[in-house]
Amino acid sequence: MANLSRLPMPIHESYDWQTEGACVGVDTEQFFSPEFERGPRRDAREAAAKAFCARCPVVRECLEHALQVREPFGVWGGLNTKERDELGAAAAVGRSEIAV
Repeated sequence: MANLSRLPMPIHESYDWQTEGACVGVDTEQFFSPEFERGPRRDAREAAAKAFCARCPVVRECLEHALQVREPFGVWGGLNTKERDELGAAAAVGRSEIAV
C-alpha cells in the first residue's frame, strides 16, 4: 500500500501549476514507460517526454513536486526516475555534510 503521509496537503492551490504544464492533454503514456520496456524504445519515450518538459513553463514546480512526494515512476520535471533518485541522493548528502 502507498505511503500517503509524504504527499502534500490536498489544497487546490498546491496543484494549480499542473494546469499550466506543456503536457496538459497529452497521453500519459508519453511520460510513463511500460514496466518491461527497455533499451531504445524506453530511451525514445523518455526523450519525447523530456522534449515536452524542455518547453514547459512549470518544469521547476513539476520537478519539486516529484522530489517532494518521491514520485517512483515516469518523467517529471524533465527527469526520469533514476535521475530524480540521483538528485535526491546528492541533496541528502549535501544536507548531511552541512549538518555534521
